[in-house]
Amino acid sequence: MTTTGLDTVIRPARAKSAARAATVRRKQGFQHGGWFVAPFLALFALFVIWPLLRGLYLSLTDANISGDGANFVGLDNYREALRDPLMWDSLGHSAYFTLLVVPCITVLAFLLAMLAHHIERGRWLWRLCFFLPFLLPSTVAANLWQWLFNPGTGMVNHVLGTETPWLTDKAYAMLAVVITTLWWTVGFSFLLYLAALQGIPAHLYEAAKLDGANAWHRMVHITLPMLRNITGLVIALQILASLQVFDQAVVMMDFTPGPEESTRTFVQYTLEQGFTSYRVGYASAVSIIFFVLIAAVALARMWLLRNREEGGR
Repeated sequence: MTTTGLDTVIRPARAKSAARAATVRRKQGFQHGGWFVAPFLALFALFVIWPLLRGLYLSLTDANISGDGANFVGLDNYREALRDPLMWDSLGHSAYFTLLVVPCITVLAFLLAMLAHHIERGRWLWRLCFFLPFLLPSTVAANLWQWLFNPGTGMVNHVLGTETPWLTDKAYAMLAVVITTLWWTVGFSFLLYLAALQGIPAHLYEAAKLDGANAWHRMVHITLPMLRNITGLVIALQILASLQVFDQAVVMMDFTPGPEESTRTFVQYTLEQGFTSYRVGYASAVSIIFFVLIAAVALARMWLLRNREEGGR
C-alpha cells in the first residue's frame, strides 16, 4: 500500500490535533478535580501544615504556655534536647516498646487470621471476638488491664499462680503495657490479614495439593509470599503507631511515668515539658525531633519497598 502526499500532510495534522485535545481534557480535568480536593487541602493546611510551621517557629523560641514574652533562641532548644538524658531515656522506652510489640502483633495477627479463615463452625463469632477489643477506647482497655494486673484482686496473678508486681516493678511495668496493647490492637492487623487471605486465589492451593504439597509447604510457598505486601504494611503501621504510644502507658500507671520512670514514653515526655514544665518552645523542639524520626522511619520503609519491588522484576 502506497502513501500519498495527502496522507503525509493529514497524519501529522491529526496527531497534533489529538495532542491538543488531550491537553485540553487534562486541563479541564484538573480544573474540575481541583474543586473536589479543595476542601481536603484547606483542612490539611489548617490542621497539619499550619501547626507544623507554628511548632517549628516555637521550637526556635523560649515560649511558655502563656504565650507571652517569647524570645528567639535559635537552636538552643535542640541542643538542650539532644543533651537531655531524660529525652533519650524516653526514646529508649518507646523503642523498646516498639521492638516488643511489632513482631508479636504481626505474628499473632497472622495466626489469628489463619485460624478465622480456615475454621468452619462459628466463623463469625471467632472473627468478632478477635476484632472486638480494637473497638474499645484506649482508656477503657487500659483501665480493664490495670484491674487484671492488680496484685491483690487481679485475675492475671490468680491464673498464673504468682504474685508478680506487674504495675509497681520496673522489670514488669513495660511488659504489662505491651500485653495490654497486644490484646487491644491486634484486631486491626488481624482484619488486614484476613482480608488478604480471602483474596488469595483458591486454584493455587488446589494445584499445590495435586502436586503433593502438604499444609506446611502450601503456607510457606503460597500463603506467605502472597501476604508479603500486607505484612510490610502491617509492620510499617505498627512501627509508626508503637513509637507514638501514650494512652495505655499513662492510664495504667495512674498518670505517672511508672516505677522508676520505666514507662515514660517519648510522647509523654514531650507533654510533660509543654504542660507540666510550661516550656512550650522546648516541647516544640522535642516534637520536631520526633517528627523527623517518624518521617525517617516512613521514608526508610518506602525505600525498602521500592528496592524490593525493583529487585523482584
